Amino acid sequence: MTKKAIVVGATSGIGRELAKIFSKNGYIVGLAGRRTHLLDDLKNELPNNSFAKHIDVSQTDKAINQLKELIAEMEGVDIIIINAGVGFINKDLQWSPEKETIDVNVSGFAAIANVAIHQFLSKGSGHLVGLSSIAALRGDGDAPAYNASKAFVSNYMEGLRKKVAKSGSSITVTDIQPGFVDTAMAKGDGLFWVASPQKAAQQIYNAIKRKKKHAYITKRWRLIGLVMKIVPETIYNRL
Repeated sequence: MTKKAIVVGATSGIGRELAKIFSKNGYIVGLAGRRTHLLDDLKNELPNNSFAKHIDVSQTDKAINQLKELIAEMEGVDIIIINAGVGFINKDLQWSPEKETIDVNVSGFAAIANVAIHQFLSKGSGHLVGLSSIAALRGDGDAPAYNASKAFVSNYMEGLRKKVAKSGSSITVTDIQPGFVDTAMAKGDGLFWVASPQKAAQQIYNAIKRKKKHAYITKRWRLIGLVMKIVPETIYNRL
């Protein structure tokens, strides 16, 4: 039976590359995002059957219904990848970018994850993949809402993993924590170990196929993750 995957946030960057990899590997792919024309362009590029649906995750009630519609149109789904997200350098702590970050990365993520888990619980199997960030590990003075939102994503997925473990179903929940990837999300000075979207997407695909619970992308970011977890706050605040 042909496997089916939905990529929420498929219009550019990692999401776009993931959609291409899944399609190349024989999946029927559902493409979701805010920019319809980019979804249509991607749909025309894919080698296998695909579906496109306009979904703005910040409009949570609409997004929930639209994702349910997409799943119905595809007659079910095996994997749902939540890649939609925004990020801002907000040194002046203006409210507008903080709010948008929370609306998309927190409320939007939770809304899509809610649909996914209910869908998978109803069929007894499935795979939810959420793109968090290495930024989830510590707070940041220049982008406080972004780092906090990614901490929410990772913590929320841990909670969902615990929930489905108690259900007796065959559901996998994977937390992906990328470092710097060459997309519009990579902002600020001092960027290093910047991966291409293609390389990042391939490593994410590999982690999904192995049904890993957690993966740093690229793999070398495991070292940074370890350091960030143990460095004392007095030192971290000076960085």
